[in-house]
Amino acid sequence: MLHSIFGDGYARDFAVELWDGTRVPAAESERFVLRVNAAGALRAAFTPPVDLSAGRAFGGGLLDVEGDLEAAVDAFYRAGVPRGRRLLTLLRLLARLPKTTLSGMREARLRGRAHSRARDRAAIGFHYDQPIDFYRSFLDRDMVYSCAYWEDATQTLDDAQSAKLDYTLRKLRLQPGERLLDIGCGWGALVVRAAERFGARALGITLSTKQCEEARRRIAAAGLSNRARVELRDYREIAGERFDKIVSVGMFEHVGHARFLEYFRAAYESLRAGGLFLNHAIADQSDGRRTGRAGAFLGRLIFPDGELVIVSDSLKHAEQAGFEVRDVENLREHYAKTLRAWVANLERNRDAAIAAAGEKSYRLWRLYMAGSAQGFRTGRIGVYQSLLAKRREDGCVDLPPTRAGLYTPASPSLAPKPSMRL
Repeated sequence: MLHSIFGDGYARDFAVELWDGTRVPAAESERFVLRVNAAGALRAAFTPPVDLSAGRAFGGGLLDVEGDLEAAVDAFYRAGVPRGRRLLTLLRLLARLPKTTLSGMREARLRGRAHSRARDRAAIGFHYDQPIDFYRSFLDRDMVYSCAYWEDATQTLDDAQSAKLDYTLRKLRLQPGERLLDIGCGWGALVVRAAERFGARALGITLSTKQCEEARRRIAAAGLSNRARVELRDYREIAGERFDKIVSVGMFEHVGHARFLEYFRAAYESLRAGGLFLNHAIADQSDGRRTGRAGAFLGRLIFPDGELVIVSDSLKHAEQAGFEVRDVENLREHYAKTLRAWVANLERNRDAAIAAAGEKSYRLWRLYMAGSAQGFRTGRIGVYQSLLAKRREDGCVDLPPTRAGLYTPASPSLAPKPSMRL
């Protein structure tokens, strides 16, 4: 059966170990070991829908990978989806294997209309409201759950995430005293950074109760309550407020294609004339782009109701809302490196992660993050920072004539505040 799945790639750069002690060595250098831990493991994993079934089998321990999990994901992608005679062979072999019952695991079963406010709150809660110690087991000291920025001299995840916060806020030309809105603020790292280092007055909003609680705790601990706050609020509930700059990092994937125009309009209407909006989002770059909706594995076990689209589609909706596109940057190589750092941290802190959220969550998130690293590395997915401007009546926006300032990390409080006349 493994021959029918992997074809010529079977046991080429990986070994196989079966539940009965049988071992098939790698023909070349061994990048990982694929462990089949029960006689019915492959039947459980490759019974349709394969995406979900394989995830459940891995999460439940029927299948395991020792070594480079990203390389294992690569091997499955290289093998491709069985078709024709290969598929018939696989189905015949499946039927000969015993059935195996998997114990239940945490799965999202959302109700109501997709991307309604109530359902979005439930989807966000499923993904983000796990114990905070679980996230601490793999994130950096500031709890930044998005792509880091690996400058040439950057060696650690802590430094790379700190650099990403500054790089993002420099792109926005954030100035002391300006009002900043962070849509989907996570545990508050960007809000704290904006207030503490850039002197801004920052508001963060999130739908995650646990994120909101932790962000408020961190703001109070930093003595920033007079300049920063976080609220449990939907992006559709910001009407009537006005901000100098708006940022959204890693939240757009939750919006849903049908809501894109509403999302960009909400940001546009809340931004002062001349202001800037930075939208940082993962995008689908795969060859067979379809709806952009998360597959069964991600949609049920990790990231319910998530949607990825091509970047041009998101920019089209931003322009329809009134924004001018000023800069677009793909940071996908940075995200591949970030995810590898997260996987390494998770594996190193395995006991703490399991103590916080259970072994199945540990196993599923290890697979999810390694698979995502493979996606960014190979270009199936990208992550874009899109800088959008709301022009004044005279055409001015708060941008300098060149991007040179982005690469000169001077003190933001001393940065000039030029406007470009078109």
